[in-house]
Amino acid sequence: MSNELTTGKPMRVILRFAFPILLGNVVQQFYYLMDSIIVGRFLGVDALAAIGSTGSVTFLFTGWIMGMTGGFSILIAQRFGANDEKGLKHFVAMSYYLCLLMAVLLTAVLLLANGWILTAMHTPAEIFHDTYRFMRVVYIGITATIAYNMFNSVLWALGDSKTPLYFLLLSSVLNILLDLLFVAVLSLGVEGAGFATVISQATASILCLTRMLRKYPMLRLGKEDISFSKATVKQLIKIGGPMGLQFSITAIGGMVVQMALNGLGPIYIAAFSASGKIQNIIVQAFPSLGVSLAAYVGQNTGAGRNDRVRAGVRVAVLTTLVWGVCASAFVLIFGAGFADLFVDDSSGMVFKNARLFFYVVAAFYPVLGLLYIYRNALQGLGDGLIPMLGGVCELVARVTVTVVLLKPFGYFGICWTNPVAWLLALTPLVLVYYSRMGKLEGKRPRK
Repeated sequence: MSNELTTGKPMRVILRFAFPILLGNVVQQFYYLMDSIIVGRFLGVDALAAIGSTGSVTFLFTGWIMGMTGGFSILIAQRFGANDEKGLKHFVAMSYYLCLLMAVLLTAVLLLANGWILTAMHTPAEIFHDTYRFMRVVYIGITATIAYNMFNSVLWALGDSKTPLYFLLLSSVLNILLDLLFVAVLSLGVEGAGFATVISQATASILCLTRMLRKYPMLRLGKEDISFSKATVKQLIKIGGPMGLQFSITAIGGMVVQMALNGLGPIYIAAFSASGKIQNIIVQAFPSLGVSLAAYVGQNTGAGRNDRVRAGVRVAVLTTLVWGVCASAFVLIFGAGFADLFVDDSSGMVFKNARLFFYVVAAFYPVLGLLYIYRNALQGLGDGLIPMLGGVCELVARVTVTVVLLKPFGYFGICWTNPVAWLLALTPLVLVYYSRMGKLEGKRPRK
């Protein structure tokens, strides 16, 4: 087996693995940015608000998908670290079964509930129709989203972060080109942006699977590998379920915030959406390092190398703090200026509210970075429950801040939902991680 993360200096191994993920995530976030710019420039503020208002709803199911497939990858990484090729194939096969079931259920339920969800979120009447049409296309493409995330997760589990990068680049470039074709040339409106995303993800998924099977013969499944195992499925759900719930619970908090924003009107929705997309690019080092650390911890846990787990987390914490300070300084100086790219903001309100957003959240980026580190470290150890409880803390924080601060402070109060959520979610993760590692301290590493 190759691409092992169980040998070499932890910092070099983790950063080498994380860099392609970071590059891919930045490219993907750049696509989201371009997508919003194209929609905002060609279709206007209301269309931008329509797509921006769907972020929390979209994350409700994409977060579930990312969490579930990420959980599956932890068990696959542990089999890989233990040099158990037979077990690896079996876990991959059972993961595929669960992904197929997810695709069928999510597509059916979300298509049926589309109008109800948007009504429950108090989507403004002037953007309701566009939002409904956009989400309908997104729901139809859920199978492509699941396949895309599952194949990436398998490759990350094997320590390969480069192959997913190639197809992410392909998907992002194709997405932008299709956006321009469907929105600017063919005038398909917000649905065109949805079709662009679905088609690009489906194309990348098919090509990624083809390349994956050619590059890694160990992933070619035989009859003995695809035999259904209830026990294996339970193992996958045991870790994937809480990780999926963690993201979905966080998304519910985002939906509560979005409901509050919807009540403030399209200008505030557009400003918050634009600020969030700019922020997502700046902080991509955090989730990229987190994914890398989860695979690193998973493989080393499977190999019994607890000493390397502790050393890897220490390196990740230091790297995160350094980048967190740099990211904070950057957005305070330049962040709000990028908001002007999204729409022709003659009133200056989008810029003004984007600047307010960054003034509130920027100082807390180191906290956000540590949240990713300790959450992924625990997940790599096979603990999906505590990270899920961290998600519950995020939900409680966002709901509480929204309820308490919305009426007296309006948009300014909404901006505080993220910092408070990050702080509250981080606390139990740190305590549990060091408690868990303290118990493992006396275990001798395998030779």
